[in-house]
Amino acid sequence: MDKETIWLAVGFLGQALFSARFLVQWIKSEKEKKSVFPIAFWYFSIGGGVTLLAYAVYRQDPVFILGQASGLLIYFRNLYFVIYERRQLNA
Repeated sequence: MDKETIWLAVGFLGQALFSARFLVQWIKSEKEKKSVFPIAFWYFSIGGGVTLLAYAVYRQDPVFILGQASGLLIYFRNLYFVIYERRQLNA
């Protein structure tokens, strides 16, 4: 397998992880009959975002890099809030 094919696979993997977050959120919301963002949503967001950022850096696409990097800041911050809130509830 050549380098281009490997990076294309990385890009598709990142997109699959990123898209999976919507499925996770949809299934959880359907179960609870309200809009819910489970913690897995943020993990898929981060996994997909990191993978897509790596792909964007490889492609040297500044628009794609900026979009993924700024999104990652938001995903990590939201995950922090979820973890912090859970710790407060369990304290």
